Amino acid sequence: MNSLSRQDRVAGAVAGSAVGDALGAPFEFGPAGVYTARFPDGAGTMCGGGGWDPGEATDDTQMAVLVAESLLERGGLDLPDLFDRFRRWAAGEPKDIGLQTEDVLTSGDPWDTAAALHFQVNGRAAGNGSLMRAATSAVYFAGSGRTAAGARAQVAARTTTMDAARRIAALTHGDRAAWEGTAVLHELIRTALDGADPLTAVPDALAAVHPEHRDRWATVLAPEWRPEDATEFNGAVWPCLGTALWALRTTRAYESALATAIDAGGDTDTVAAVTGALAGAVYGFGAIPSRWTGPLHVPLPGYGDRVLRTPDLVDLAGRLDGHRSEAVPA
Repeated sequence: MNSLSRQDRVAGAVAGSAVGDALGAPFEFGPAGVYTARFPDGAGTMCGGGGWDPGEATDDTQMAVLVAESLLERGGLDLPDLFDRFRRWAAGEPKDIGLQTEDVLTSGDPWDTAAALHFQVNGRAAGNGSLMRAATSAVYFAGSGRTAAGARAQVAARTTTMDAARRIAALTHGDRAAWEGTAVLHELIRTALDGADPLTAVPDALAAVHPEHRDRWATVLAPEWRPEDATEFNGAVWPCLGTALWALRTTRAYESALATAIDAGGDTDTVAAVTGALAGAVYGFGAIPSRWTGPLHVPLPGYGDRVLRTPDLVDLAGRLDGHRSEAVPA
């Protein structure tokens, strides 16, 4: 796995997630086998449908771009700024936005209490909306390591990749289950960017999960787990990440990992976005077919007529990886 350059893996993670999002969007809420039914030879195209143009990325990638631009422009993690960007985007009437995320962003509550108040009232906030946007932040914080060590551990813990993931997730998701799942995804992407197999990093990542949530995450991330074992719709954080790892584990190429993820049905854009981030980091940008990267485009509601395309995402990925600076505590 070490023959690819880090640049190729970084671009693969960010663009790969966006490709998965756009490829999976037309099949959202479809049954298992939906991708194979449309493309029996397995060589799928950016077909569009369900309100999406061919190659159009959804809220998954749109929010990931907002995360990236906040991190780069603010020189690190500025949570109030990121929340404001999310709110501006939500007010721009995107084609799709998760119900939970929309409730939090349009509540009028302050950035540091909105998600917690939503969870307090509704009691349910373990959707996959924090996973879907995590590719860019995972790249940015990959150099920070999984855990802090030594005399500076208390300070350094602010910028470890898993802690950063939790803090970003908590902006819209009040349930710690979503924080922990996003933290695991960050760590697995970090491992892949270093040229190692992310599947072998699962035990160490689980060891860093909050004890109250560790057993449930261990169940869905176990080697024997399959989507049929899910106890929730894969719009929930647990089966979403579990399905992405299953797709990565049971295939040997970026294309087949994405096809397998979408074939699971359900929340296909997000499951494929998460799978695409992992598979892109493992197999590199060069493994993503041009028939998918060519039509890819990311509109940004609330931000005028801005549309990012694949070269923009590759450039963004490079800048996220190249910053090599400490995050700013929020």
